[in-house]
Amino acid sequence: MELRNAIFASDFSETPYWWRDFSPPEDVPDVLPGETEVLVVGSGYAGVSCALTLAKHGIDVLVLDAQRLGSGASTRSGGEITGGVNVGKNPTGKSSFEMDEARARRREAMLRECAEGMRYVEQLIDEHGVACEYKRTGRVTGFWVPSHRDKWADSIDDLNRFTDAGAKLLTRSEISAEVATDSYYGGVLIERAGHLQPALYYRGVLGAARAQGAKVFGMTAVQSVERCGAAFVVKTARGNVRAKHVVLATNGYPSSIIGDLRRRVVPVTSHIIATEPLPEALRNTLIPRDRAVVETRRVTCYYRMSPDGTRLVYGGRARFVHTDARTTAQLLHRQMLRRFPQLADIKVSHSWEGNVAMTFDFLPHIGEYEGMHYAMGCNGSGVVMMTHLGHLIAQKIIHGRDAPQSAYDTAQMPTHPLYYGKPWFMSALGSWYQFRDALDRQQAEKMEEV
Repeated sequence: MELRNAIFASDFSETPYWWRDFSPPEDVPDVLPGETEVLVVGSGYAGVSCALTLAKHGIDVLVLDAQRLGSGASTRSGGEITGGVNVGKNPTGKSSFEMDEARARRREAMLRECAEGMRYVEQLIDEHGVACEYKRTGRVTGFWVPSHRDKWADSIDDLNRFTDAGAKLLTRSEISAEVATDSYYGGVLIERAGHLQPALYYRGVLGAARAQGAKVFGMTAVQSVERCGAAFVVKTARGNVRAKHVVLATNGYPSSIIGDLRRRVVPVTSHIIATEPLPEALRNTLIPRDRAVVETRRVTCYYRMSPDGTRLVYGGRARFVHTDARTTAQLLHRQMLRRFPQLADIKVSHSWEGNVAMTFDFLPHIGEYEGMHYAMGCNGSGVVMMTHLGHLIAQKIIHGRDAPQSAYDTAQMPTHPLYYGKPWFMSALGSWYQFRDALDRQQAEKMEEV
């Protein structure tokens, strides 16, 4: 047991590191309004972004959450942001798009829209003075095996043309200058990217929505939504609310009220640790240009320095079933040391998890289900995309048929005939992906020895 606890700092916590600056509030309503024009279910980025746009246009909007406000992925993520780099990429590194002419046009539209989402997030930060430690310092993607270079090389031109990504390939020596590890066979630098403090960003967007008049309450679970003529009756334990429009924004935390949509989104748990403060020499050398970093493994890892530059925040899929925070911290700590053996004496101060919403085509979606609007399935790119998609749903409600058309507004999200809302297959699938990652790496290292 003593050896098991050796990696943990004396002040080890199982709450997100970000919550030191902003802890999600309960904000329980004293009395719910009997009616509202729009009721949003889910108070994450999509929900509060939707509410902000609606309220700015003078529309009465109420946001309800079953838990504390923003306590899901919105205040738990790694806080890395880009403008469309990962659109449609599945864990094998392949694209969801077969490149016939029609699909190529759709991919272009999606990439352009992701870039617009990035601009929208930056606009929100500037317009509302959101103090969230946003740093546009770029992102580095490390190639797990040499063949991943070819897959990325095919997309660099499109990324630069459609998203202004500022993308360029890096040699093995060039990426070693970006990240103090010899783990990668080259990589890609995305200049139009960066990172922020996700909980502070959430606090800023929530505050902006409330300042415009939006009502946002936590600890108020929606039990059912029933159609009643041209409106909906939303039932909660604290009373019923009549609404003209309902928006479903639960994303990686789906509930029974979203009905058949549960078969179309797969909640996957991602785990993150934060280290104790690093010695100054390590702070200055691990990621000297303060990039966000990800890998091209199927079971990916991602990491960055904390906003104050004192700690490493390291995330990935430690386990594919629910596991206690100390066990996942140990697993991530081992992964971290394989990249950075120079951190052998550094302890873990925080360990936490959050749900990522995956889809079967690896694309985000907005649309309508039984007359209700929804946004879900950002596949790990939620800071930008959920903010953007929430804004787009608000535009649809405000402008109706005259609203800007979104490339992510599709008739139906795909599913699988054997999936009914519970990801029973994730443990086996995750283990298979981990095996393939290890095998690919082993083969690459053997080739290097020849």
